[in-house]
Amino acid sequence: MTRQWFIADLHLTVERPATLALFEAFLAERLQPGDRLFILGDLFDVWVGDDDDAELAERVRGALRATSQRGIELFIQRGNRDFAIGRRLMHECGATLLPDCHVTPVAGQPTLLMHGDLLCTDDIDYQKARRRFRNPLFRWIMLRKPLAERRRIAAEIRRRSGAATALKAAEIMDVNPATVVRYLRRYRVRQLVHGHTHRPAVHRHGLPDGGTATRIVLPDWHADSAAAWVDDGTRLEPLPLAGG
Repeated sequence: MTRQWFIADLHLTVERPATLALFEAFLAERLQPGDRLFILGDLFDVWVGDDDDAELAERVRGALRATSQRGIELFIQRGNRDFAIGRRLMHECGATLLPDCHVTPVAGQPTLLMHGDLLCTDDIDYQKARRRFRNPLFRWIMLRKPLAERRRIAAEIRRRSGAATALKAAEIMDVNPATVVRYLRRYRVRQLVHGHTHRPAVHRHGLPDGGTATRIVLPDWHADSAAAWVDDGTRLEPLPLAGG
């Protein structure tokens, strides 16, 4: 039986080795040939470029490559922490890089897949920063800096992001319901799967035509609390991988 798996927000980093080990075990033990895995952003806590030769980058490359070589299809979206992921990494891992918005059949119906940060339009400062970081000229300049300099810059961005987040009201960093409906209508779907907010839940949204849409928010990963959503072709449901 072919299954589709959906995960997001692993935020892999050397500071969390147990989460990395959990991810490696998930790839090796849960996925079977013929399955499809969708990683909807923030696989890494930071990604400084596809030429990264750090131990973490090499371990993840190796694990993903071994997975694709077993006949498992890999699909990866960029998140706000790993927006520098490029096609070289995809080639090395045997994965497909998805655009920010991608529609695919899930549990028998067309479904929009997103990282989720584009839905958080109340966080105006973040949206401005996102546009700057995603600008092709900014990426071109950044990726031509030496690796050591990129790592220093990434560490500073993480520090500033953490400080700014601590000062924001919680509701500002969640999705804007009107924006959600706008994306659902734009892509003509009634099901949306995303991560980013770290607020796993299933939401219902009323649509202008009187119908309703389902929005599934994927959980972030920790060594003692992680889950994947699994689609067997007829239903989409969560499967705990660690903890509750």
